[in-house]
Amino acid sequence: MLIDQDRATRPTDTGWPASHTRRTVLAALLLAIAASGIPLMEQAAAADALKSYPNRPIRFIAPNAPGSSLDTLARIFAVKMSEMLGQQMVIDNRAGAGGVLGMELGKDAPPDGYTLIAGGTAGLAMAPVIHKKVRYDSLKDFEFISTYAAQGNVLVVNPSQPPRTVKEFIDWARARGSELNMASAGVGSSSHLVGSQFMTAANLQSTHVPYKGGGPAAAAVVAGEAHWTLIPGAAAMGLVKSGRLRALGHTWPERTRWLGDLPAISETLAGFENVGQSGLIAPKGTPRPILDKLRNTLIKVVNTPEIEALFADQGALAVSSTPEEYRKSTERYIVRYGEIVRAVGLKAE
Repeated sequence: MLIDQDRATRPTDTGWPASHTRRTVLAALLLAIAASGIPLMEQAAAADALKSYPNRPIRFIAPNAPGSSLDTLARIFAVKMSEMLGQQMVIDNRAGAGGVLGMELGKDAPPDGYTLIAGGTAGLAMAPVIHKKVRYDSLKDFEFISTYAAQGNVLVVNPSQPPRTVKEFIDWARARGSELNMASAGVGSSSHLVGSQFMTAANLQSTHVPYKGGGPAAAAVVAGEAHWTLIPGAAAMGLVKSGRLRALGHTWPERTRWLGDLPAISETLAGFENVGQSGLIAPKGTPRPILDKLRNTLIKVVNTPEIEALFADQGALAVSSTPEEYRKSTERYIVRYGEIVRAVGLKAE
């Protein structure tokens, strides 16, 4: 698994070492600007802008539809970030192509700290290995700031359907084959890839029906348009708790306290697991002092009991990382999902 759950349970990174005073940080910032070759008046303006950052609302691109897991966690996270930054982070939902459209929009945004992106596993690692034409390089075209959440997918059906366990579901789905519809958040999404991985592992086949986001995919199962989905927890748990969906299992490697008694699918299919991540990224070239301020604020946010509880309520875990750890984990996800795509024969539709 790519997330270290023991380490992730309670982040301990507190940002700048105690010896880094505000004066030290500002001095380093001014030296960096002075060495850049920018004219003195422009240097002064840049320094003033960085000292006052942020002084207006920040656009926060969520490359998925409202109600998706990425969107749900991003909204929870953005509220607390807004509070600590003193400026609002405004969610801008850009659904389509498994996160590709939103990621491309974020890549092309000005690198001034006023456009940030919710970097989900689907947009950063899944879609690029499924879609042939992706206009960004996940590892080169963005500044990695930190992860803020980890979550597994949850296998859900409409409560009117007979299965109540993972085993019952597998037997039921095998008997019905392609007459059953599997909803996903779109081609290249987490629910698409993990659902395909599950069908291969369980030796069953359903008809894939892509929707424009996790919210619409979950709604399709609620409405009976689709029979099941293996969707990230944050897109499912509200509907499960309200009784509109029935949860059968999840893709964490074992049972977790934040999902209560819900069993891991690995209890039925040995070794089956899949845990994704959400994090904060920015357009390439965003100034380092801005990235550092955002990361230090993020660490404070994910360490609050409030965020830990709100994420847990969505079946997710509050986590943090260094920028390099986040980039490296994304690199590992790209390799892993490339292997899964080839193994299950997944192609863009």
